[in-house]
Amino acid sequence: MPADVVRNLEEQAHSRYITDTQKRRRIETYMDAGYGACWLRQPEIAEIVQQSLWYFDGKRYRLLAWCVMPNHVHVVIETFNGYPLYKIVQSWKSYSAQKANKRLGRHGAFWHRDYFDRYVRNAEHYERLIFYVEHNPVKAGLVHRAEEWLFSSVHYRTG
Repeated sequence: MPADVVRNLEEQAHSRYITDTQKRRRIETYMDAGYGACWLRQPEIAEIVQQSLWYFDGKRYRLLAWCVMPNHVHVVIETFNGYPLYKIVQSWKSYSAQKANKRLGRHGAFWHRDYFDRYVRNAEHYERLIFYVEHNPVKAGLVHRAEEWLFSSVHYRTG
């Protein structure tokens, strides 16, 4: 997302003009509308990101669900002891940015510096979260059925 948009939303949340939930929803709306560079729309770049998610699955975390959208990524994982979330995310971003920038012939920041995380509270929350992540391409109007989106866990689970 453009830095000025993020900065504006953060200022609004900090001044309590909007809540953190409202800020997150506005960001989601912005992302689902397809704003930004959308490098992940290119299958070879989306594949780089997907491969980075798979790389340490079962070693540092358990990958539960994911969806690589044109301009952002959703991931649900269970972290393993000794591997904090921030280091896992840093690893994904560092590796995929380096590979994607090389493929795109560009330099500089590829990912937004921050990321949004949340803890899963219970089984019902988990089910809603998985549905949200896997159906994000449907919500964004990119496909009619979640299974059609090639860069998501639902595609691999349903074949």
